[in-house]
Amino acid sequence: MNTSPQHDCLPGQVLNAHQELATVISQRQLADGTYAVRIAAPQMASAIRPGQFFMLRPANGTDPLLGRPFALYDTVVDDSGTPVAFEFAYHVIGKMTRLMSHWSAGEKVELSGPFGNGFPVYEGQHLLCVGGGIGYTPFLAVSREVLGQRKYGNDPDRYKGAEPANRVTFCYGSQTKSVVADLSDFDDLEGLDIQISTDDGTAGHHGLVTDLVKEMLARSESERPDGVYCCGPEPMMYAVARICAAANLPCWLSLETPMACGFGACFSCVTKVRIENNEWDYRRTCVEGPIFPAETLAIPE
Repeated sequence: MNTSPQHDCLPGQVLNAHQELATVISQRQLADGTYAVRIAAPQMASAIRPGQFFMLRPANGTDPLLGRPFALYDTVVDDSGTPVAFEFAYHVIGKMTRLMSHWSAGEKVELSGPFGNGFPVYEGQHLLCVGGGIGYTPFLAVSREVLGQRKYGNDPDRYKGAEPANRVTFCYGSQTKSVVADLSDFDDLEGLDIQISTDDGTAGHHGLVTDLVKEMLARSESERPDGVYCCGPEPMMYAVARICAAANLPCWLSLETPMACGFGACFSCVTKVRIENNEWDYRRTCVEGPIFPAETLAIPE
């Protein structure tokens, strides 16, 4: 345990999480109203894994009082490959994110985390990632990990026996071209294929991202994926889960449930899960999630 004043362990069940006073390095725009912030936080960057998140708030003031959850976009490594910072992406939708859009280099922020379970280390050969809206953000780190280009976290056994996949297909859906994110960060990923859809047809496939998913799963056995990771609006994720269930394909969903604490104390982020005898119970998205196997969730028909 690090006992320095800026790295106090949090109470609760997330033993590897810590608090940190960190500094904004830079900010860039990814799309209309969507930004990526880079933060110098070596300890957290070394610990966080794809699909995990952290809680963030301004270092000064009390409005907003509570932190907000943001998922990892990717880590930033130095010349030796050591993580020294990380980025997260967000879309301006409320008071906190409007405030964040004005941050510049040198801004001090309060971080706590990493929280959540993260995506499992992928064990297949062809992963299909499905993102909708701002839900594309976990898949840069996911793709790098799955294709064997970067390792994440400080668990020495995390990659024991794991082999890189041959291929990742990323299907990304948005409403219109103006809000399609800049995906140039994905350009150096050999083995990654990106397919875009827009509701109005102004970029890529004219229609829903689920159309692309159905097309992928209709391919020959050698061409179709052997697993799916999905993040985005709940209706889209539930539709992807139903498509995968019909195709007998394993699927994991990254839930974006609103939360207040991030470490399981407040129970404000619960989601319904299936239990025995076709009944359901609640699980905390921040601790038991945010990544859930789709078949374990009580998904509405």
